[in-house]
Amino acid sequence: MAGLSDDAQWIVMMGFVISFSFFFLAMILNQSTVVGQTTAESVLDFPKNDIRDVRSVIINSSEIGDPGYVHNDIINISLFRKKAVVNYICNPTGCTMPYTISIHYNNGVTSYNETWVPS
Repeated sequence: MAGLSDDAQWIVMMGFVISFSFFFLAMILNQSTVVGQTTAESVLDFPKNDIRDVRSVIINSSEIGDPGYVHNDIINISLFRKKAVVNYICNPTGCTMPYTISIHYNNGVTSYNETWVPS
């Protein structure tokens, strides 16, 4: 027994080390793709254009006259088309100069609040 070689044990042990390193590398690569996917999904979920559209309609209606005339229309269109709750308040009522508009947007994922003051 004293004359036997230990070379086969080293080969088996190196095989285990290499297989564990491949497994570890595969886990790291798998997690990096998941991180990229969730980042891209969060960017796509943010309703930037929807907020801009609603904001511009509210501000344009306040510049033309009393935005209270289109208040219910904006709320209903936002709710039925985009599944978003939009509310805004013009202070003082009737938007007489000087005035501010408080805009609230919530689609269940993103909540956005803004107070707009005309310049």
